[in-house]
Order: sequence, then structure tokens, then C-alpha cells
Amino acid sequence: MKDKQFTPKLFSLLKGGIKKEQLLKDLTAGLIVGIVALPLAIAFAIASGVSPDKGLITAIVAGLIISILGGSRVQIGGPTGAFIVIVYAIVQEHGVGGLTIATFMAGFLLVGMGLARFGNLLKYIPYPLIVGFTSGIALIIFSSQVKDFFGLSIETVPADFIEKWKLYALNFNGINWIAFAIATGTALIAFNFHRVTAKIPGSIVAILLSTILVQWLQLPVTTIETTFGEIPNSLSLPSVPHIDLATVKALIQPALAIAFLGGIESLLSAVVSDGMIGGRHRSNAELVAQGVANCASAMFGGIPATGALARTATNVKNGGRTPIAGITHALVLLLIMLLLAPYAKLIPMAALAGILVVVAYHMSEWRQFKSLLRGNASDVLILLTTFFLTVIFDLVIAIEVGIVLSSFVVMKRMSDSMSIENAVDASADDNENGEKLFEEELPVLPKGVAIYEIHGALFFGVAQLFQDTINNLQNKPKVLILRMRHVPFIDATGIYRLKEVIKQFNSKKVNIILSGVNAKVLEDLEKADIYSVLEKKNLLRHISGSITRANAILTEE
Repeated sequence: MKDKQFTPKLFSLLKGGIKKEQLLKDLTAGLIVGIVALPLAIAFAIASGVSPDKGLITAIVAGLIISILGGSRVQIGGPTGAFIVIVYAIVQEHGVGGLTIATFMAGFLLVGMGLARFGNLLKYIPYPLIVGFTSGIALIIFSSQVKDFFGLSIETVPADFIEKWKLYALNFNGINWIAFAIATGTALIAFNFHRVTAKIPGSIVAILLSTILVQWLQLPVTTIETTFGEIPNSLSLPSVPHIDLATVKALIQPALAIAFLGGIESLLSAVVSDGMIGGRHRSNAELVAQGVANCASAMFGGIPATGALARTATNVKNGGRTPIAGITHALVLLLIMLLLAPYAKLIPMAALAGILVVVAYHMSEWRQFKSLLRGNASDVLILLTTFFLTVIFDLVIAIEVGIVLSSFVVMKRMSDSMSIENAVDASADDNENGEKLFEEELPVLPKGVAIYEIHGALFFGVAQLFQDTINNLQNKPKVLILRMRHVPFIDATGIYRLKEVIKQFNSKKVNIILSGVNAKVLEDLEKADIYSVLEKKNLLRHISGSITRANAILTEE
């Protein structure tokens, strides 16, 4: 059977044929999503510290490629709120040119992740870690919009979270109440307009009303034009950014952060949309598409892109079921950029701030955050550590520390689940008549033979505990049977410790028999040359054969 995991969904659907009725629904959904994406693309670009046209370029170029090459039926790609923190930090430190190179590098990393089939592994990222950095990003987005939301007269806002709020506190006496009213009204309309109708995006209604109001009454608030000037109404020719080894060294960390975050968010969006339509995406094809899209976005001067959950959900709710909707969304944005760019510059900054505050609220996942706080201590630790590191320090650090911390938590839990018990004592229990009940009938053990049952994986986190436990047995038998039927896997450290135990017992004239080793563990043991310290006939599959072998050893002695 041909492997389809790298085949774009669009190609498969076109091969099978798309009905005319569905095509019309996709075109309609694409039109609506394109209109929804307009203010978001502009707002995300501005919040990221770049000009608004770069957000439009990203939504057009990356959105088109993600729909054509992606592994999801309904994924809508483009700039998202999750990237604001990373992009803003890169622009502050390396400039827009550095951002372009980091995005280009991240694209190649995403393609590599897809080809290496990492799409199947990203689903193992712990949920508390995802909620932690997502909630942290939401708080940072909200913080970045306070200046425009309240119309504060601040020229440069610090990137540092604490310094930012110190500056806000010093300038709150200069609130522009007109800007505050526009931002509040925009947020309320965007948040509640679905109660009136779900067919028309509330964000567009709010943007149109606020823009018309500001221009008609000539209200004293900042607009895109007064802040950034004209919005270009054309796409520049693509160009490959110049990259040398020094640049790679300087930007590899932010590039990895873009790739990692882009991969997680795109696959999360794809999983959620699968649940909405009853479909199944191709994760590795999606990663490859995300990579190509980010490379193309950088070549056209755009910013990082990924799957956008809110726009994808809007697509599904309006009938979109094939990538035709995503392609339509990108073309609609292109037409808007070509024809309506002179009008987009009139949008008030306060209105965009209101839109982003709503985005931050939806990203905050406060219900899930609150629920996780009631969970076990290790999940709470991962959640709060990732959250505070994201807010106070850096998203890259938060992700790195969060993954390491999660790994340690998993190892601790696996270590705690590992046990070594006397098999006869562990398998027997007294019934009401005082008789012994065994899980299986074992022959009577001859004197000098002991059986110990190992439960759990023998990996580096428990290897020392295993060695110490075995070595500290009070009564050394002549034959020690280690029953390993409940050992699902063993790593190099576990094998090393096991071999050390066998060698130490051999030196004390104690014979070791390994019993019930599963096929995978046996394969790993043989690769590690276990027979250099253990006779091959002392490794048996069943306990009955192991006891027979123990009797034979005693007889030989």
C-alpha cells in the first residue's frame, strides 16, 4: 500500500473529486475567513513590532501554500498570536532582517521535522506545558496592547514584562478616553456580535464602525497611517535571504523556537478541526507544508506562520471542508491588499488593540488553567513554571525548561512505579481458611534458590535503584532467578547495571537466571552482548524452565 502520509490532502480530494455543492460552500467559507483574517493579520504584525503589510503578506503567501500542500482538509494558515512574543523579541534584538532569516531557517527545520516523521511525536508534549506557555503568551499579548487600548502617550514600550508595567503605571494619568472608548467598544462588539449573527464576523463590524466614526468625527486618536504610514498594495518579488555560519549560530535558537511552536500550534489546530469535521489529518505532510510556507513567507518579506485555530474553526463553522476554502481565503486577502490598502491605513490603533485583547482572552485558556491548578503537584509545577518563565523571561527558555521538567517528572513517576519483590511473597496471599493462594502453581523451590520479580522499565532513572536493591539482599542464595516478565523495555544504562549485578554475583559464586524476558528486551540484551557475563542457558522464557535450570545448577555443584 502506498504511503500517503506526505501526500497533500488537496491532491487526494481532487483525485477523488469535489462535488459542486461543496465547492460553493468552500468558496463562501473562504470569503468569510478572508474577511476575518484581515484585521487579525494586520493586528498580529503590528503587535509583533513590524509593519502591517507584513502580516497581510504572511496570510496571503503562507496561507496559500499551507492549504495547497497541507495535510489537513480545513486548516487555515497565517500569522497567529502565539508568535507575537517570539517575533517581537527577535525584531528587538536582530532587526527585521534577522527575523526574515530566522523564519527562513525555521521553515527548513519544519520540513526536516516532517520528513523525519516528528509529526507523530509532537503529540507527546504535555498538556500542562502547552496551557502554561499559551496562557503566558495571552498575558503578554494583553500587556503589549495596554498602550494603544488606553491611548497612552508612550513612544517606546520596553520588551521586559515588569518594566513595561512600571512604565504603564507612570503614564496612566495620561489616558486618552476617546481611544479607550473605541478600544472597549471594539472589544465588546467583537466578543458579542455572534449573538446577533454568526454569518458576519464581529471583528470586521467593529473595525468598520470605529474607522468610520474616527474619520467622520475627526477624533484625536492614532491610526495605522499616523503610526506606520502607507500600506503597500502590491507584493514584492521574492528573494532568498543571505545566510552564513555566523548568522546561523546567532539565530538558531529563535529559529528552533519558531519551528517548535509552529509545529505544535499547527498540529493542535489540525487535531481540533479533525474533531469538528470527523476527519483525520496527515501530521507529517502538515509539518512539511508549514515549513515550505515559512520559507516562502520569509522570501516575500513576511513573518512566521502556522495553523490558526480561530480562523480554522470559522472555516469549519461556515461549511468549509476542503483546502479550496483556505486557497480562497488567501486570494480574498490578496484582492483586499491590491484594492483596499489605502483604506486599511485609516483603521484606529485602539480598534486593533481591542481586537487583540479579545484574542488574548480566547488564548488565555483560563478555564483549563484553573482546572489544572486542582491537579497533582507535578502538573501544577510544570504549568506554573512554564507560565511564569514565558511571562517574565522568554518563551524559548520556558519551552526548554518545561520539556526538561516534564521529562524529569515522567522519569520520577516511572521510577516510583518500579519495584523488586520476592516473587513467592508477592504472589501469595492468605485466604479465609489460612491457605496460600498463588497466581500460578510453582514447583517447590529447593533450598538455595530465590525468585525476585521486577516490575517496571529498567532505564537510567531506576538503574541505580535496581542495582542497589539486588546487591543489598540480606540472604544471598546459590541461585537467584530474576523474573522480568513485567519489564517492558530496558535502555543502555539498565543493561549496564544488570551486567554489573551479574558480574558481582558471579564473583560471590551466586548464579543468576533471567526469566520471562520479552522479545524486545531480549533483542536489546543480545545486542549489548549479555552472554559475555551470563551463560546462554541461564536465560529462559518461562519460570518452570528457570526452576528446572536452578535445580540443575545445584546438582552440578
